[in-house]
Amino acid sequence: MKKLLIFAALAEAGFGLLLLAYPPIVARLLFAADLSGAGVIIGRLTGMCLIALGIACWPDNDSRNAFYGMLTWSVLAMLYLIIVGVSGSAGILLWPAVVVHAAIAVGLVVLRRSQIAGK
Repeated sequence: MKKLLIFAALAEAGFGLLLLAYPPIVARLLFAADLSGAGVIIGRLTGMCLIALGIACWPDNDSRNAFYGMLTWSVLAMLYLIIVGVSGSAGILLWPAVVVHAAIAVGLVVLRRSQIAGK
């Protein structure tokens, strides 16, 4: 599970850096929409939050908190992106983002269950 948590933490922090650097490209790729004004500010704040999430979910000796934090984020992000996509605001990267979040969530649950079963 540690490797998956590291991957997820790096992926979220990396995406956060992209949002922090240039939110309009993220909006175009995910939602096929333009971003300006307050949307750029909120996009950058969201990027900062994803960087913080990546740091907070970095696994240590007891990765329970990292597990729950990343699982919660992955499930909520997946569900919200599905809602956005079904409403018609899908860019080229929206559905791949849904798949990545779903894969991380399923992988975390499977690995956690195998850890519990092995104890």
